[in-house]
Amino acid sequence: MPVQALYVHVPFCHAKCLYCDFDSRPCRDASAYDAYAENTVARIRRLADAGILGACATAYIGGGTPTVLGDRLVRIVSAIRDAAPHLVELTCEANPESLTGDMARALRQAGATRLSVGVQSFVDEELRALGRLHDARRALDALSCGIGAGLAVSVDLMCGTPGQTHESWRRSLRCAIESGAGHVSVYPLTIEEGTPFWARVERGELAEPDGDLQAELMEEARTTLRAAGLEPYEVASYARAGCACRHNIAYWTGVSYLGIGRSAASMLDRATYDELAGPLRLPAAADTARRVRFVQVHDAFIGSDGCADIYREELDAREAIAEDLMLGMRMTRGIGKDLLARACRVIGEHAVRTAVDEAVSRRLARWDVDTGRLVPTHDGWLLGNELYGLFWDLAR
Repeated sequence: MPVQALYVHVPFCHAKCLYCDFDSRPCRDASAYDAYAENTVARIRRLADAGILGACATAYIGGGTPTVLGDRLVRIVSAIRDAAPHLVELTCEANPESLTGDMARALRQAGATRLSVGVQSFVDEELRALGRLHDARRALDALSCGIGAGLAVSVDLMCGTPGQTHESWRRSLRCAIESGAGHVSVYPLTIEEGTPFWARVERGELAEPDGDLQAELMEEARTTLRAAGLEPYEVASYARAGCACRHNIAYWTGVSYLGIGRSAASMLDRATYDELAGPLRLPAAADTARRVRFVQVHDAFIGSDGCADIYREELDAREAIAEDLMLGMRMTRGIGKDLLARACRVIGEHAVRTAVDEAVSRRLARWDVDTGRLVPTHDGWLLGNELYGLFWDLAR
């Protein structure tokens, strides 16, 4: 299967948020932006010359904060459009403080179709506690800019943050709905090692997020967003009809995707990996590998002189099908009988049926009588790690 999705990483931001452990850094030297954008465009053109992106259907530019690049981001979007003529979706991540109406219109004209805006909260006190640079009014203005430019707009919200209450969470949900955004993603705050929040927790200055409160807020988001016409299609994502993120779905359905830029992740099936190993200067995979995942470690670009520095993980046939089952259960639509039948052939019918029966008996999953698919229940959504673990354990 050829590469069907492209991810481009932009490792820059105006300031590092207190909870963030992504590969990003503030940068006050614009020449670094210039060099990174030029290298990215050159890299995309090399991929195009090699015919690698000819079947690519979705692209996603993430970070960091891509919109800090200004007009350089527009050039990257144009390069992707030229390199991947069959794209149906091209998303740019954005933060409110660096998104303007002019930029949104320029991105749309260059070929972007979606904006994913990192709002996190519409309550000023909560935004300050997270170390965000924007306020609620700026967030609403940014969403309006995106929608006004004709882009599909997604809002990211975070629950369980310092000082958040049920009432303030309802306010954020209302603002997201009333903004006109067609997509909302909801994430619980996690304390990641090495972040300022981690250090505060270690010093006793900040409490760990309350898991019970986060579960309550996630449930409230599910009820509120569904009542407003945004249906869940993935564990953290809600969308109006026709507004689901196709790139997100590619990640959860085993589609081969290629990442470029520092810390960008790629996942290729074995046939595609073997086909691209030469043009991308990748090391040969083991005979047992059926799926290869790799992450670019440094700024050096794959396909330049010499081999890129990458971290690589190989999955054998059993691990690959177990991963497909696990990721499939992240989706509201669950997993179909064809995937289960393939799993039975690779892993063994007894082991697969035992895992399915346990998921059903524990009320983490159920059979949908209309579609014949195995789908997560409400409990399976809330207790996702338990549900996913049942299927990932089939890898061993």
